[in-house]
Amino acid sequence: MHRRVALLSAVALTVAGALVPAGAAQASGGRVSADPTPVRWSATDSWSERRTVLQYWTQQRVMAAQPLDEPTPRRSNRSGSPTQGTPWATRGASTTTTQRTPWTTRVATAGATQGTPLTVQGVAAQEQARVPNSPGLRWVDGGAVVRTTGRVFFTTANGGNASCSGSAVTSANESVVITAGHCVKEGGASHRNWVFIPAFDNGRRPFGTWVASRLLTTQQWNAREDINFDVAAAVVAPLQGRTLTDVVGGQGVAFNQPRQRQMFSFGYPAAPPFDGSKLVYCSGRAFNDTVMTRDQGLRCNMTGGASGGPWFQGFNESTGLGWLNSVNSFKYDFAPDFMFGPFFGNEAMAVYQAAQNTNAP
Repeated sequence: MHRRVALLSAVALTVAGALVPAGAAQASGGRVSADPTPVRWSATDSWSERRTVLQYWTQQRVMAAQPLDEPTPRRSNRSGSPTQGTPWATRGASTTTTQRTPWTTRVATAGATQGTPLTVQGVAAQEQARVPNSPGLRWVDGGAVVRTTGRVFFTTANGGNASCSGSAVTSANESVVITAGHCVKEGGASHRNWVFIPAFDNGRRPFGTWVASRLLTTQQWNAREDINFDVAAAVVAPLQGRTLTDVVGGQGVAFNQPRQRQMFSFGYPAAPPFDGSKLVYCSGRAFNDTVMTRDQGLRCNMTGGASGGPWFQGFNESTGLGWLNSVNSFKYDFAPDFMFGPFFGNEAMAVYQAAQNTNAP
């Protein structure tokens, strides 16, 4: 399912400034990290352009959009690990959530042969025994996550309309959506006609369609599509005079957190056996990918279209609130029942910080 989607011609890119909390640029062991400053570019520059994008996304085009396939991870000598610094999290809508007791059974990946399907298959039996809820079922418990999670739609280089997923998060400008890097740019080119539809439900748009004014991603994804840094943000313009999180609320965001924690993943998978009409979730204890990347894995059968959907730590099933700590990124062909997402280190944090300090005209 990892066929690449052709993309449109590249737009001009500019480097964005980012505010990083004190100490966040300090890596483990006292090493100072490389510059994590993200890349930012304009999606729409005027209300006239945004109106054109809104008019483009007719109900027929929304329902006909194809799920974007996840990118295929590839080895690279230039590929690095996300820089981990000081743990940091927003103090937003998710601060009232209750941290659930983590599972005590460890994921036994140590000693497995790196690079073989047996590594992931070995995890499968262990994960299946203790996943408390779902490897991929419709979310029916309500809560804030229904409003903050949505479908992302855009046009690719070959003129095709495609879909991903995303999440509204607490931010200074009340206008930030977090998604995957390949949901804003892939194959050296940026997507256009980019919109976010929160609480999408079988074609219904209860909170409207939000047009991106700015798109941001990590330097590593922008330069070489390094799967370890498959993270992006969109700054969406106000709609009828109101900002995104003023309308739908926002999830918290956390960076440089401990690995192998209990996670809840959400998205709108649209490739069979799903059709993109409903919000789907997976849950379980994350494990480290020992095959090819520095990502974390989760037992999950979501398909194309779920890319960019949020992973939460400290998720409260009653309120539907948590701390967004990764996104759906890719799957291995030999392990279709597992989803992988990037570690949120300094580079992901820089994308978020730059996005929340970007004006949303």
